[in-house]
Amino acid sequence: MFCRVKSIATSAAMALTLVAGIPVSASAAEIRANTENAYSSWFRYRDTVTENWDIFGIANDPNKVVIRPKGLFSQSGIEAEPRYRVMVLYPRPSSAYDVAISKMLSLFDEKGLQAEFTIVNFQRTDEKGHAAVAEAERIQTDLIYSMGSQSTAWLWKNYQNGRIPVVSVTSKDPVMLGQAENYDRGTGINFAFTSLNMPVEAQMAYVAELRPELKNLAILVDSNNVSAMETQARPMASAARKKGVRVLRLEVQKTENARQELAKMVKAAVATMRKNDVTLEQSLFWITGSTSVFREIETINAHSDRVPVLSVVPEVVKEGDASAALSIGISFQSNAHLAALYGMKVLKREVEVGDLKVGVVSPPDIAINFRKVREIGLKVPFSFFEGASYIYDYDGKTVREPGKVVLN
Repeated sequence: MFCRVKSIATSAAMALTLVAGIPVSASAAEIRANTENAYSSWFRYRDTVTENWDIFGIANDPNKVVIRPKGLFSQSGIEAEPRYRVMVLYPRPSSAYDVAISKMLSLFDEKGLQAEFTIVNFQRTDEKGHAAVAEAERIQTDLIYSMGSQSTAWLWKNYQNGRIPVVSVTSKDPVMLGQAENYDRGTGINFAFTSLNMPVEAQMAYVAELRPELKNLAILVDSNNVSAMETQARPMASAARKKGVRVLRLEVQKTENARQELAKMVKAAVATMRKNDVTLEQSLFWITGSTSVFREIETINAHSDRVPVLSVVPEVVKEGDASAALSIGISFQSNAHLAALYGMKVLKREVEVGDLKVGVVSPPDIAINFRKVREIGLKVPFSFFEGASYIYDYDGKTVREPGKVVLN
């Protein structure tokens, strides 16, 4: 039976307990306070995570974090072994990953799975990637989550047929990226995929309902984000052109200069749109899942005039003014929920990882910020409102959110 340890340093016998390889001489909260600066530049999570989990930075390795359920100690103070060991491979910092890891930890806690998570930022280098995988095998990790399309691509290239099962999370469509043959069967090896994408034809159907006479669609993407280019920007551009819509491709060339480039491109796009749509009533901006693009929503809004700003990322629609007007896509939270369930099935040996079909969330997550909608005079079909997962009112406050009843 486990108990929640408030202070490991309460007796001489507990003075040097090892927690995930860290010498502990104080409470978990104190250890976290002393080491969190080591990882705070790339690893973040929702505040509620610490209600049920202890988070340990590694003093001599700022690119690693260990997360354990609270109370994973015996009453004698001796460290208890977790039932499962999970590694999560990060390529870099991202707000998408912050949302995803928070959701996954919440679900693991809800389902009562005693798992230790080792989070590793391999910084998109082969050396650190191989070192992470070697460590995972050394500590007998039961499951690897590939966080983000870059981690998934690296593991797919370097760890096919490996000993440890791999499940992707916050990753773009594996079929479109050539990682899976189709959606109807598993890979047959040590990989299972989930997809952040929804079918482009379905997205275009929503767009057509919103703007039946659409003339201009400006697609915003980071040209360095291969997965966003291949699975979102190019397919959407092709589908729009087939319907006679003029496509404007606003591609960031230097990720570090995204703000400056977007300011110029968005302003120029509005001028171009006016040539065949003087009132801008039949034009749209469409933000892909490029982090460098969607994190600049304020820049995009500042130069978009009356043109509605839409996104494939529901999290870009949020409280207040720093928000897109509308989103039609799969949220990071929904995808992470599915990936967590996939991982749990694998851990509990309910299924072989290679037998899992590509995980696709359906129906999509629709998010609406009525403050932004009213500001630009956009009329939203009632069907959008009915099916919306996230709704923010005319004051920009949350009135609907998955799993929550929001009271005014």
